[in-house]
Amino acid sequence: MYADSGLKLKKLNRPITIREQIQERERLILCPQACLSSETKGRLHPIEPCDIRTPFQRDRDRIVYSKSFRRLKHKTQVFLSPMGDHYRTRLTHTLEVSEVARTIARALCLNEDLAEAVALGHDLGHTPFGHAGETILNEIVPRGFSHRRQSLRVVDVLENGGRGLNLTYEVRDGILKHSKGFGEIIPKKMNEWAMTIEGRVVRIADVIGYLSHDLDDAIRGKVISEEDVPSRCKDVLGENHATRISTMIKDVIANTKVVNGEMELSISPHLYETMIYLRAFLYDNVYRAPQVHGEFEKAKKILFDLYEYFLKNKDAFIRENTRMFEEQAVEIDDDDNTPYERRVCDFIAGMTDRYVQNLYSRIFIPASVV
Repeated sequence: MYADSGLKLKKLNRPITIREQIQERERLILCPQACLSSETKGRLHPIEPCDIRTPFQRDRDRIVYSKSFRRLKHKTQVFLSPMGDHYRTRLTHTLEVSEVARTIARALCLNEDLAEAVALGHDLGHTPFGHAGETILNEIVPRGFSHRRQSLRVVDVLENGGRGLNLTYEVRDGILKHSKGFGEIIPKKMNEWAMTIEGRVVRIADVIGYLSHDLDDAIRGKVISEEDVPSRCKDVLGENHATRISTMIKDVIANTKVVNGEMELSISPHLYETMIYLRAFLYDNVYRAPQVHGEFEKAKKILFDLYEYFLKNKDAFIRENTRMFEEQAVEIDDDDNTPYERRVCDFIAGMTDRYVQNLYSRIFIPASVV
């Protein structure tokens, strides 16, 4: 036992592990509304506890070391295959959301490890070509497609050779409920919120992240100019990316309160209205801008053609699946509960932008004769 630790740990007939020290520290430092790692609801498949890491720290590491996480660096955020080095990708978006979520969680004395794990895993199921890919798969795949459900499918089923990452219930729940689409940033229906405050923080952090950095990239890409940004957004949020992020984070922290023992994340009405206004501005002037939307339409056709091709060519699907994941192909069993259409969807959703473009060229574009 560590006599100078300052922690009141239970007396055990063995040395206290580092994990147990961290969990005791959580009990002493975190607020009553925080989710303690020692009180997790557990995993789909029980495992032996780690001596060093808490369950949420372990989840974070499993996500960071996954193939799906590494592929995010070559997936679109706003611009398809940007040539500049400083445009955001789905990976840099994820890292920025993680930073915002950790900052808010730390300030509110919440479980920073849980917020970080949810943030790092929230977009693992995103398609190539950003929301254009999500839109076309939702149109053509039976029972539809959404990246938040696909992210959960990635961590539950698709990663680790079909065994999944076996994450804790709290992280899985936060991943599933992080998305808001064009709906409410702060939902009124409780079933749309994550079960933990940390998961709810990630939902808001996601919006804070993309509102500011998508605007930043749109200006850098000359889709809009600084002068096009509405004056009310500049007046309320600030003139640059750093100021906008800081303004929104501080507002969430300042306006969050505890009511009847429950922590209620909140944004001041004036700032909330400005965030909604900025989001509408981005949809109208960036996401639907001709130079962006036109490329998205091309991307949708590419994914549609590949989906149709693999539906008709199972051998090609098995061959390409092996090539992409560098693993032995899984035999398509007629008794498997996963429909073949969903397998094809999983395959396409997991591709990076450049992999899709190269694959499309290899399949559909005639090779040059030397």
